[in-house]
Amino acid sequence: MCLIFRTVLLGVVFLLARMPVYGAPDVPPTVLWQEAIEYSRPTDESLQINIARPKQGDGPFPAVLCIHGGGFRAGKRESYDPLCIKLAERGYVAATMTYRLAPKHQFPAAVHDTKAAVRWLRANAATYKIDPTRIGTTGSSAGGHLAQFLAVTANVPQFEGTGGNQNQSSSVSCVVNVYGPSDFTKSYGHSVDAHEVLPLWFGGNLETKRDLHIQGSPLFWVTPNASPTLCIHGTLDTYVAHEQAVWLVDKLQAAAVDAELLTLEGAGHGFKGADAEMAEKALFEYFDASLKKDLTHNK
Repeated sequence: MCLIFRTVLLGVVFLLARMPVYGAPDVPPTVLWQEAIEYSRPTDESLQINIARPKQGDGPFPAVLCIHGGGFRAGKRESYDPLCIKLAERGYVAATMTYRLAPKHQFPAAVHDTKAAVRWLRANAATYKIDPTRIGTTGSSAGGHLAQFLAVTANVPQFEGTGGNQNQSSSVSCVVNVYGPSDFTKSYGHSVDAHEVLPLWFGGNLETKRDLHIQGSPLFWVTPNASPTLCIHGTLDTYVAHEQAVWLVDKLQAAAVDAELLTLEGAGHGFKGADAEMAEKALFEYFDASLKKDLTHNK
């Protein structure tokens, strides 16, 4: 027990050392910014979102829900504050959410939370000038997985949870999945930390919890009803193998779902420099093409 405790403690210290410190975001005068808004309280935790939206215009505006990464056990919604503000400057209502983390909260708690956040956005569409028929989502790494899971499990009752606004749909119009895993049954041995991360989230490894690894993999939920998808992935990603995106896009396309893969040659996990710029540009272009069709009244 002492050895296990020490190992977990060292892992937590390592994660904390790697986590960036987030200050107050730089909000331009054209953007309305609100933070720490409770969207759900499924247990004893207040789950909150930050929202950025255009200051001018009556809307309704398309919306984007941003979901942070961190191996399902770490990360902060504030990591997506800058992107939310950029999206608001482009005419979106953008929200970044907190969700419950492992090991305290295992699968499917985080999935339930993302569903609750989408339902909350729809339930409060009039307040925040959101077009409830045009809600997209994005995330990176674990957040990319959760965003993709929204896109392939619309109307699957077992993943809705009890996070509020049950009369609203948790479906999304499209997703930009940034190096999110698609098949956890093939993560071990192909990811530098799958053997640490996945047992914490699923309550066991592939040998003891294979059923949950399958249930939690977006690849196995693909149907012709899945949402249009853009995957962005680097070829030198050692945390989530590039092939995970290839499998997902191939299966989506086989199901006649509009799916694209932007491969960044030589990029790893956590884009930097020109790779980050290219990924962000592709994200903006994809959401513009997918969520702004015929929205001339917002111009």
